[in-house]
Amino acid sequence: MTPASASTAPRFTTSQLALFASSGVVIYVLIDVALAFLRPDLSLLHRAESDYGVGQYSWLMDINFLLRCFLSLALAAALLRVTAGTNRLRVGVAFLAAWGVGSGILAFFPDDPPGTPVTASGQVHLVVALIAFLCAVVATIVLSVGSRHFVQLRSLSPLLLVLSIAAALALALLGHTHFRPHTLDGLYERLFLALELVWILIVGVRLYRTSHLVPGATAERP
Repeated sequence: MTPASASTAPRFTTSQLALFASSGVVIYVLIDVALAFLRPDLSLLHRAESDYGVGQYSWLMDINFLLRCFLSLALAAALLRVTAGTNRLRVGVAFLAAWGVGSGILAFFPDDPPGTPVTASGQVHLVVALIAFLCAVVATIVLSVGSRHFVQLRSLSPLLLVLSIAAALALALLGHTHFRPHTLDGLYERLFLALELVWILIVGVRLYRTSHLVPGATAERP
């Protein structure tokens, strides 16, 4: 491919990336709700969302893992456009992308539901999920704090910070359960995911609505 043809290759706009991220969140939630009805044998309070990835309708959960990957990467790419010309938020964007990649990997390594033998796949799933969840917490906190420096996101900064801290607390509660039987690990995990997805939805919608602004002109000067 010549440089000229590379420069004319189609690229997604900030508006398109943000729209995909926010729309992806809505579709993700709809699939999750469908799984709750399709698999009533899995308690929403005591069973991890990943347990949907084993057994009947596992393919739907795999789709959701991949969707969470792509919507997170889309938002990360949109945020990179917003932060063009400055190093602010770049660390947060990198962690957001890591959370997205980790989410996608989970689709290929089913977990070990309670009462089933421990497998290599289940161990990989657990480790990758833990790393991805921690990346999501770091990403949203860093981005929430840094968002006050950008016109598009400044007014949302307090709300985003509250959501990201609440998600961190939910993750801490999840870790405190040690995934023991009859704990509220399913509830805490869903609360964590819900808070992170709401964060992504809010940022995605705002970037979609303000995508006409010029990225390099919207950052505050230090």
